[in-house]
Amino acid sequence: MKKQVILLMTDTTRKDMLGCYGNGKMKTPNLDRLAEEGIRYENAYTCQPVCGPARSAVFTGLFPHSNGVVANSVPLGANVKTVGQRLTDNGIECGYIGKWHLDGGDYFGLGECPEGWNPDYWYDMKCYLEELTDEEKILSRDPEKAYQHGFTEEFTYAHRCSDRAVRFLEEFQEEDFFLTVSYDEPHGPSLCPAPFDRMYDGFCFDSSPGFRDDLSRKNMMQRLWAGEKINADEEELNSPSRWLSLFLGCNSFVDYEIGRVLDVIREKLPDALVIFTSDHGTLLGEHHLSSKGATVYKEVANIPLIIKGGAAGAVVNAPASHIDIVPTVMDYFGLPIPKLLEGKSMLMQIECPDKVVNEAVYTEFTRYEIDHDGFGGLQMMRAVITDKYKLAVYLMDEDEFYDMDSDPYEVDNRIGDEKYLEVIRELHRLLIDHMNETRDLYRGYQWSMRPWNKGYVPSWENEGYTRQRENEEYEPRQLDYDTGLPMESAIRHKCLN
Repeated sequence: MKKQVILLMTDTTRKDMLGCYGNGKMKTPNLDRLAEEGIRYENAYTCQPVCGPARSAVFTGLFPHSNGVVANSVPLGANVKTVGQRLTDNGIECGYIGKWHLDGGDYFGLGECPEGWNPDYWYDMKCYLEELTDEEKILSRDPEKAYQHGFTEEFTYAHRCSDRAVRFLEEFQEEDFFLTVSYDEPHGPSLCPAPFDRMYDGFCFDSSPGFRDDLSRKNMMQRLWAGEKINADEEELNSPSRWLSLFLGCNSFVDYEIGRVLDVIREKLPDALVIFTSDHGTLLGEHHLSSKGATVYKEVANIPLIIKGGAAGAVVNAPASHIDIVPTVMDYFGLPIPKLLEGKSMLMQIECPDKVVNEAVYTEFTRYEIDHDGFGGLQMMRAVITDKYKLAVYLMDEDEFYDMDSDPYEVDNRIGDEKYLEVIRELHRLLIDHMNETRDLYRGYQWSMRPWNKGYVPSWENEGYTRQRENEEYEPRQLDYDTGLPMESAIRHKCLN
């Protein structure tokens, strides 16, 4: 039987922007149906809630601090291999259609197909712009102007991505393949044709404690982020607007475009493994904040994840992560999972949803974008999430801890609560171990010198990790500094001197 994987991805889709995640006001029938046919993950997390770094983890199986994409407009490291390269080298056809954001260029990309992907189907946003006249380029970035010029769905990036995806599926339906369809939508400018452009006029989200979070127990970064809105009331934060109507309308429009691709899959490739996710969410006024940034709030970091190809109609509550997508795909194709990858295969969980792959998952933040001095500037955050708790450590600011059972809206920061100190320290140990095992470039004693971690004694040698991690798939065995000979082991070797 042919092995075929289709990864469908949107930009800036919150969980509660899909009907299948419990918001009956959202019109997303195609993704809702996909959830009925597969598994819906409730506690899946992005590895960094900003576009480029999030995608870097999805397509390399390495955290941003390992693959080099610690901010937008930073390219992947030269020796970092994508899943496309790994699969192509094993004779599997790989197509990438849509937003890439990993070449170090501007928002639109360089228009150049990277190694490992079929160049006949490469179509990043720069390729789209090159199809447009100068006037059309301006219209493509301004919804109100576009609607005045006989705007149609055929003009949109989403529609053109879906067209190419359908052609790919038809051409390679008899072969093993991995196809990514990466939509820019519903990310602004949120172009969408009628009736989607007016579908959510007058809409606002249901009232929640998140809109009433005054940030009094949160760190300075969040208060600066809120700016003038820190004193806004819930009605002002959660009110209908033309922008929100377009954003949610575009979300329903991209669901429609995804439906076009899913229809072909059901007709011609019914046994394919289909994965849907989004790079990150957006705050939309919750916690007096907008957009995304250095936070693990569920609105921005807890992303939708749906997988069809195993059990049907199931819900998984155990933690899941984008970091596990590459090892899952490698495992699905029957290939060895590279030693360098930092996630785990979810294949057994896809077949049997009761299986637990992760007790805890991790997310991080370093900087929003290399070109931008704003957005908080340098914000060093590392976080660990379980099914009940979240601990976020901010290297240069106050930390956060949430008990999600008693505080599902993440309003009450309990980092200084003695009642939780033992749990906080346990999670902190997991986080430090994770930073060491992945050789986080930014690790150091400062992550342990927290006000609540009394008794910690810093050391010049820090945790003592001295050896590089294993990477033998594409590089020769790394050499030991003291002997010049190949290293015998790359596991937790601590300096004893």
